[in-house]
Formats: sequence, C-alpha cells, structure tokens
Amino acid sequence: MKTKAQIFLVDDHPLVREWLTNLIHQQADLQVCGEAEGAPQALDAIAKLRPDIAIVDISLKNGSGIELIKNLRSVAPEVAVIVLSMHDEGLYAERALRAGARGYIMKRETAKKVIAAIRQVLQGKLYLSEPMRASIAEKFVGGNPPTTSLPVDQLSDRELEVFQLLGQGYETRQIAVSLNISMKTVQAFCARIKEKLTLTSATELLREAVRWHENQQVR
Repeated sequence: MKTKAQIFLVDDHPLVREWLTNLIHQQADLQVCGEAEGAPQALDAIAKLRPDIAIVDISLKNGSGIELIKNLRSVAPEVAVIVLSMHDEGLYAERALRAGARGYIMKRETAKKVIAAIRQVLQGKLYLSEPMRASIAEKFVGGNPPTTSLPVDQLSDRELEVFQLLGQGYETRQIAVSLNISMKTVQAFCARIKEKLTLTSATELLREAVRWHENQQVR
C-alpha cells in the first residue's frame, strides 16, 4: 500500500488551516500530519515529524515565515517548503526562494492550483505562477534587475517585515513581540530602513510605511 505524502501547515489563521486540511484530506495520496500558528512551534514540530512538505505563510504569530524557512533549511533540509500567502508574489516570491522555499502561491488562487503546487513540489520541481516564472527568468537571463524595481526591494527580509508591520499600525514594542526580537533590534532596523529609503524622521518612516501598506492592499 502506497504511503501518503505528509503535509505540515503553518498559518496563524485557524480557518485557513481548517480549509487546507479539508482540501488535502480530499486527496487519496496526501495527509496533514500537523499544524502550527507560530514559527517557534512550527520549527520544533517539523524537526520531529519530518513531513514531506511544509506549507508556510509569510506573516505568522510569534515569528516570520521567511526566517522559519531559513531555519528549516538548517534543521530539516529535506522538508520542502511551499509559501501560501496573501502577500504579493512580486515582492516576496524571490525572497522566499532565496530563503529555501520550493514554491510560492497566492491565497487568492484556486484550490486546484494549491493541490497542483503540492504535487509539483513533491516531484522535486519548483512551483511559481506563470507571470512570476517569466519575471524571474527575465531578470536572471538579462543579468540586471528590472528598472521598475521598488525602493523597498533594497530592504533585507527582516527590514521589510518591520516596515510592513509599521504600515499595519504596529508600535515598536508590538513589532518586537511579533517577530520575537528585542525593541533595540527593531529600532536598529528602523534606522537602517530610513537610511535605505532616504527618509529623515520617524514620522516620515511611519507615513511611508502606511502609504506602502495601503498600496499593497489595493493591488
């Protein structure tokens, strides 16, 4: 009897985890073996369970999806990671692949595409949307980043997470708790973000973060 591929779910929304579980359990060859809402719990559980695939969101309770992917590459490199997120693939897909993910799919996609992504990654292939594949191919074949790259592309993964949370209205203390880092570290990230985006004050940084977040919401 053929064993089912084991899938671990990491998402801070219980409804998303429930939907994914129901979807996956409709497939004869797939099975959910565990779930977590935050990065620390997910890292511990995945290291013990060693699933075939972990489906991970970018924004998590107590931690970051991108950092979790990087940590998984160290402690469980055989576990393939697919990012399933509401966050724009144009900004996050390449970052996720660099961190070690094998696929990226937007939450607005159909259930059929989610299953297709899982099956493709189980076969050892990468999964990206057609537009994203074309964009990355053009970038690497051309050897130059696109001229339309955004200022936020200059930010590191951690800096982008801090910038995003600022735009969502989080205060420094809340960001520190959410990302499981110290307030001093958050302040250092904010200083680097201001420098990279050529902003002169904390007020200007906050205004720019809110504006950027609002633009992301309407895309």
